[in-house]
Amino acid sequence: MPAINKSFALLSALALLGGCQILPSARTDAAQPEAETATPPSAAVAAVPSASFSPDTLYSLLVAELAGQRDRFDIALANYVEQAHATGDPAVAERAFRIAEYLGADEAALETALLWADSAEDNLDAQRVAAIQLARAGRHDQAMLYMEQVLQAKGDTHFDFLALTAAQTDPETRAGLRQSFDRLLERYPDNAQLVFGRAVLLQQDGRREEALASLEAHPAGSREVAPLLLRARLLRSLDRNEEALSLLKAGLRQHPDDKRLRLTYARQLLEDQQLDAARKQFIELLQRFPEDDDLRLSLALVSIEAKAWDEARPLLEELIERDSHVDAAHFNLGRIAEQQNDSRRALGDYAEVGPGNDYLPAQVRRTELLVKAGRSAEAERLLAGARDSQPDYALQLYLIEIESLSKQQRYDAAWQRISEALEQFPEDLNLTYTRAMLAEKRGDLAGLERDLRFIIEREPDNAMALNALGYTLADRTTRYAEARELIAKAYELNPDDPAILDSLGWVNYRLGNLPEAEKLLRQALKRMPDHEVAAHLGEVLWVSGQQDAARKVWRQALTDTPDSSVLQETLKRLTGKVQP
Repeated sequence: MPAINKSFALLSALALLGGCQILPSARTDAAQPEAETATPPSAAVAAVPSASFSPDTLYSLLVAELAGQRDRFDIALANYVEQAHATGDPAVAERAFRIAEYLGADEAALETALLWADSAEDNLDAQRVAAIQLARAGRHDQAMLYMEQVLQAKGDTHFDFLALTAAQTDPETRAGLRQSFDRLLERYPDNAQLVFGRAVLLQQDGRREEALASLEAHPAGSREVAPLLLRARLLRSLDRNEEALSLLKAGLRQHPDDKRLRLTYARQLLEDQQLDAARKQFIELLQRFPEDDDLRLSLALVSIEAKAWDEARPLLEELIERDSHVDAAHFNLGRIAEQQNDSRRALGDYAEVGPGNDYLPAQVRRTELLVKAGRSAEAERLLAGARDSQPDYALQLYLIEIESLSKQQRYDAAWQRISEALEQFPEDLNLTYTRAMLAEKRGDLAGLERDLRFIIEREPDNAMALNALGYTLADRTTRYAEARELIAKAYELNPDDPAILDSLGWVNYRLGNLPEAEKLLRQALKRMPDHEVAAHLGEVLWVSGQQDAARKVWRQALTDTPDSSVLQETLKRLTGKVQP
């Protein structure tokens, strides 16, 4: 701070602190912990009384306010925290809290919230803020005490928030918190927040039936939006989807303007593949909230899913005009153009997609379109240019090109490109794994094993590498015992992966354990209807003497994947024909 005449500063402080409107506040309402906003509200806190302050305190607060004008909020916060402790004044403590909250200074926010609450015991905002900050800090028992004071004074509470913050705690903490909720519910049985909070705690402990029953037993479970949404979520988790949809539909009749409720209903219709009904809900949402571009994009995506291209396109074009979700709009316009066999237009839209979530998918689609059109050299040139212009994506762009070259069976060119990539990213295990898979296509099993063992040495629990090496040894060598050990370890790490189940079934077949092989391969095919798994299962059935069953499996797989070289090779080797 520049030198300043202290006497003049003290005179100025009286005027300056009388308004105290300079420093921002992070929330328009401290009672709404979810209402974060990046734009500070115009009004901060009430005027700071100055009559009882010492000259040093006034000077320190003046310096804080001037620092705030110069965006030196660190100085402002430090001075206000110091004076909150020194004066015990609630207005100074509140001001300190507002600054700390705006800066995201969690420790200072908790410290000053407690100072404010303890110096203003009748101020319900202060008690509520203290409860919220304590909950955020994981001090749930203390948070409940402060929030209970607000409840007793008939103020607006946030017991729901306290319950939600307990999600990451241990079961013992949640059990203690639930006891506090039970105690309060005995005194306030009609409090919807307490009912909702208790149900949240039960859900967090996996006691979904109890949580649902407690909500259904209380009128708020069908009347208030938050309990209603939780009921619907619990019903779906219990595979009672129709009941959940009926509940949400009934809730919309009571709360037709509630955005969360209608959006949840629309999304659940979408999950249940009720596309037309979901579209109607998104249309109504957009009519009610026409400035919400997230809804505009959602409606466009649902329309694409329903193949309503002519409805999706203007929504996406409008997003571009509004300069909102521009990359997503261009990417999905490209998808629509592809569906309408307009590759020129699709390529143009994909080229407009900039860095972000849709950038790499756009590069994949553009590359595939160019290769399909016989313009492979152009695709490679564009990917090379993209690596130069977007170095942060260079690794992924190399992988896109290598995959494209492999699909074209240009294995030498792919090998050259992956060698170039590994010079730039020598320690990247994704590239190493890709090179191992490419080595297998080139017939270089030694190279495959070397790369996969390199990965396993660095990541012993890499189930994908363990499975790949085990399957290759089972399929291409006679090292069956070693293969089974590798695959078994991968299975321990990821027992739900159908690719690992397929490998385990295949190595059991190689070892002559046909019943076990059949069981595992049937499980794998059920989870992943893949032509290679079908080829394996069919071969096991054929060798087991179940030729009709084998033909049935192969026939279904060929219907889904008629050009499968794996199926055709298996059929020709076992039956002498390429059709079952």
